[in-house]
Amino acid sequence: MTMHDFDDGCGPVPAHRHRNPGRAPGGWVAVSAHVDHTATVAVDASVYGHARVSDSAWVSDEARVCGHATVAGQAVVAGRAVVYGRATVTDAARVVGDTTVCGKARVCGCAIVSGDAWVAGNAVVSEYARVRGDTTVAGDARVSGYALVTCGAV
Repeated sequence: MTMHDFDDGCGPVPAHRHRNPGRAPGGWVAVSAHVDHTATVAVDASVYGHARVSDSAWVSDEARVCGHATVAGQAVVAGRAVVYGRATVTDAARVVGDTTVCGKARVCGCAIVSGDAWVAGNAVVSEYARVRGDTTVAGDARVSGYALVTCGAV
């Protein structure tokens, strides 16, 4: 078993490189995490802690999924985005850029969270909503429908 340091303060842990669909080499996955064989983890991306990436979800670029987070369906986590805690990104949602989704937050449907946005706490971004820029959606906030939130706090 190979040891890999995810730079999360826990030191090296048992991990392996994910084999993506089509057999292309993928990113690091801790033994304690789970990535379906149908999911894609880019070579510079990582999944660790007790995180789960399932279905045909993508974790690309330098994105990280960790803690007890879940990325499922056809969701994409890309750029330098981080999904952690018990957060979920599902359906066809996109979390891109330097975005953080944490706590028990959910991004689902066809929602897109981008830029330097934070989605935290019990917040939900769903349907076709867009959250972008230097924006925070936190607490029990709900952003849904065709809402657009930019540069502020909800």
